[in-house]
Amino acid sequence: MAKRGKGMFSNIAVGAILLLLVVALAGFGAGGFGGQIRTIGSVGDTEISIDRYSRALQQELRTLEAQTGQRFTFAQMQSFGLDQAVLQQVVATVALENEADRLGLSVGDEAVRREVLRVPAFQGLSGEFDRESYEFALRQNGQTIAEFETTIRAETARTLLQGAVVAGIETPAEFTDTLYAYARESRDFTYVMFGPEDLTTPLPAPDDAALKAFYADNPEMFTLPERRRVTYAWVTPTMMADMVEIDEKALRALYDERIDEFVQPERRLVERLVFGTQEDAEAALARLNDGAVSFDDLVTERGLKPADIDLGDLSRAQLGSAADAVFALDEPGVAGPADTDLGPALFRVNAILAAQEVTYEEARDDLLIEFADGAARREVQAQIDPVDDLLAGGATLEQVAQDTPLELGEVLLSDASEEPIAGYLAFRTAATAAAIGDFPEVTDLDDGGIFALRLDEIVPPTLQPFDEVKVQVIQGWEDAETAKALTAQAEALKTAVEGGEGMFAGTVAPETHTDALRDTFIEDTPEALVTTVFDMEPGEARVIEDETGAVLVRLDAVTAPDIESSEAVTIRAGFATQTAQSYAQDMVDAFTIAIQGQAGIEMNQTAINAVHAQFP
Repeated sequence: MAKRGKGMFSNIAVGAILLLLVVALAGFGAGGFGGQIRTIGSVGDTEISIDRYSRALQQELRTLEAQTGQRFTFAQMQSFGLDQAVLQQVVATVALENEADRLGLSVGDEAVRREVLRVPAFQGLSGEFDRESYEFALRQNGQTIAEFETTIRAETARTLLQGAVVAGIETPAEFTDTLYAYARESRDFTYVMFGPEDLTTPLPAPDDAALKAFYADNPEMFTLPERRRVTYAWVTPTMMADMVEIDEKALRALYDERIDEFVQPERRLVERLVFGTQEDAEAALARLNDGAVSFDDLVTERGLKPADIDLGDLSRAQLGSAADAVFALDEPGVAGPADTDLGPALFRVNAILAAQEVTYEEARDDLLIEFADGAARREVQAQIDPVDDLLAGGATLEQVAQDTPLELGEVLLSDASEEPIAGYLAFRTAATAAAIGDFPEVTDLDDGGIFALRLDEIVPPTLQPFDEVKVQVIQGWEDAETAKALTAQAEALKTAVEGGEGMFAGTVAPETHTDALRDTFIEDTPEALVTTVFDMEPGEARVIEDETGAVLVRLDAVTAPDIESSEAVTIRAGFATQTAQSYAQDMVDAFTIAIQGQAGIEMNQTAINAVHAQFP
């Protein structure tokens, strides 16, 4: 974050460019609100102008569109909560400016002049600062020179304050060294797996006394959980499918309605990289043609990711004014610069998709399935009101099933229930929440079906009779006795190893694993194996019990990482930088919250709503 703080000063130029792009906001400001409302609130003695908040909202909209390639309405922005996020950011920024002003932090005219001269939008054809371009750009944005330079001065002072807050922040070397040593420390160990096939002595056949003792000691293994006896009436689109009449004209109309899916013009799989000016776009293309950079390099330079510029496959009509440039390519490559709604852009064509046509006859079978499903869903939905009326009139589910297409059923609901309706989450949720005596209500299923249910009985957990579960008791006894015997074999080998014998003293061949890290996964071993060896001392042996057997493991060596290796230095440096940035951001956030509370925040919701109302 320390680096980030130093970079904030240079980001003023970027902010100015974005500021100048918002020409659509010319109607905002004092004039847009009848000259009566000029601020949306204040932090301490510093007011938050309507123009400032409006520009921040518009910039957020433009950022969304640049990243997604889609138009966003203000309503969509609000649905994501982004208007609140923008407002919070503006308030935080103003709080820092207010604190800088309170402390008397400021910069001279020379610093402001340097920042103004660095803005490309203020430069003429010669590349030098052009006063007329400067004044024109500000007029287009509804700002005066004094207002803009005041903004530059305030942002510079705020940057100085933030830099002072985070100055000197770094991650302690002890912290990075300790974490790196912990994460990269490795273990060498030898282990022996004892499975059912490794029993040295076969298990004896159990008698009834042993089985009944096991049954009595482990009742939870043979107890049925609480179950609910439920009567229900239901119908789904699949159940109504046979009642649907196929209308050939309707199928043809469905095909015509969705003709864009079946008849597609030639398209291009494209990515779009937007630039601030035509000159910037042409300069980027020149660097690309000279081989100085790749298209991916240009994307990275703009601080974007591939997903931010991907437009998918577009037709000539969808590309608008850029269509001629993009479709002029006969093979994948880069086209442009071409004008777009967001500014001049370069387009990378990744593939050329030929025109496609699926005839009605070819699409009919799929359309038939969709049509039948849609019609059946409508038939099901048409039953909701009649069923509601019957239930409201006191009809039972049995009577509903007689008078409507709904089918009657009963289920003893548990995790083991195999009835089709038990597979629906909505049904299980309703049955679990129901109480005896509740009035049945029509509820939707996720496949378009409907149901109503009645809870008839709650069956408490029930221990199944021994004779009914004897087969399961035998299996459970054998599993437990096998695990016990294998654990005993592992313990015997452990005793031998501790007595000086090697891991090869047993009947099962050992396996060795070297350089295991804490997140190492070893297939077909207990999950606790690796975590256990990291809790052991060299030479120590332990037995780990498993559901099907046991494992004897001996820790052979602990290897500390070389924290001075080139890999370690790189990883530690990256972690230290990342952590320092996190510390710095936390400090700035905490500082900002503190000065907001100290200075006091006043907001005018009416003014905020008025700003929102200006957006389409």
